[in-house]
Amino acid sequence: MTTAQQTTPPPAAAASAPRSLLTERPFRLLYTAAAVSKLGTAVSSLAIPLVAVVALHAGAAQVGLLATLSTVAFLLIGLPAGAWVDRSPKRRVMVAADLVRAVALGSVPAAWALGRLTFTQLCAAVLVSGVATVFFDVASLSSLPDLVGRDRLTEANAHLVTTDALTQIGGRTVGGLLLAAVAAPAAVLVDAVSYVWSAACLLRLGSGPAPVRRGGGRTGIRAEIGAGLRFVRQDPVLRPIALAGGCTNLSIQLCQTVLPLLITRELGLPSWVLGLFFAAGGLGVLLGSRCARPLARRWGAGRVLWLMGVVIAPFGLLIALVDRGGWLWAAALGWLVTTFKVGIDNVLKVSFRQAVTPDHLLGRMNATMRFVLTGALCVGSALAGLLGATLGVRAALWAGAAGLALVWVPISRSPIRGARALPGARTAPR
Repeated sequence: MTTAQQTTPPPAAAASAPRSLLTERPFRLLYTAAAVSKLGTAVSSLAIPLVAVVALHAGAAQVGLLATLSTVAFLLIGLPAGAWVDRSPKRRVMVAADLVRAVALGSVPAAWALGRLTFTQLCAAVLVSGVATVFFDVASLSSLPDLVGRDRLTEANAHLVTTDALTQIGGRTVGGLLLAAVAAPAAVLVDAVSYVWSAACLLRLGSGPAPVRRGGGRTGIRAEIGAGLRFVRQDPVLRPIALAGGCTNLSIQLCQTVLPLLITRELGLPSWVLGLFFAAGGLGVLLGSRCARPLARRWGAGRVLWLMGVVIAPFGLLIALVDRGGWLWAAALGWLVTTFKVGIDNVLKVSFRQAVTPDHLLGRMNATMRFVLTGALCVGSALAGLLGATLGVRAALWAGAAGLALVWVPISRSPIRGARALPGARTAPR
């Protein structure tokens, strides 16, 4: 009797120490798929602009156009894609999207090797990849609550954002070194291969549960899109998150679009410097993602979201001062601190979104959010090209830095401001 009591753990103690999600096979497969595809994407996010600049001799307006095409699909088909994803097995959608992206981006090094790569083909590859990304992102975000449970959303998002940050650091660092050794079009092949690997991992998860439907029958696509838009617009949590996220993405994209031109062309610095600069941003996202949960437990999730924005805002202005010597280090510090806040946001805001949305609206909510957030990237890219061509790349950089100083305002004026509970704590949808 005594021996049994000593060797059997108390039920309460066992229940108080749940296993990490990384020990569970379904989440581990999703985690692996995310890691390898994001690593490739980090390499190509550096390589594709340099394909345009170095291999095809593109200017600021063309680089802006290329960045715009990578995100314009969210504006064109983002909303109907959400309604379609709500009707479909989400994991099958993700696999198909991965394979389409692999083929589209694989065509770039293939055409380059044959001496036939043109700016038009590069634009087409980026656009097709962007369309596939619309479906992948909406399906991925919408499948997570079913895969891990609503009570573990914050933990799952913290792992995924951390992975994203690590691949940004490794991918852009490796990308900078790779671009110094091989031509930029060849580096894009890494991204194509990563999507094939991601699809293989997702196939092992199966197709997932059947889509959740409400009501007696299927309604029209327009009515379903309208329901998603109204839900986000009327919800007191989702509306300020959408506004703050849109402002952040627009400002970040202004900076990211013109930095390759400024650093490699106007300052004449090698491509590995650009890779390390962006890797500092990946480090910032990593630190923010790891600190999000402890900070939210200590100060409250809502307070962290807006107060950190106030504290960090001045550092964004350092980005616009990038130059040779000490100012390069100062700008890198500004980029690091700014992306630290982005890492916090990516964990807490996404968890808020998933926690307050019922299952049958997840696809449309995420599509609406992606429409706003990625649409802001599209506008930011176009605005960067316009400002860069008319006022100069430095003016575009200042516009982005100024925007980053104001992104905390919508959260500070919303009910989220006083929320203390970690998102994902509620176990039932509204």
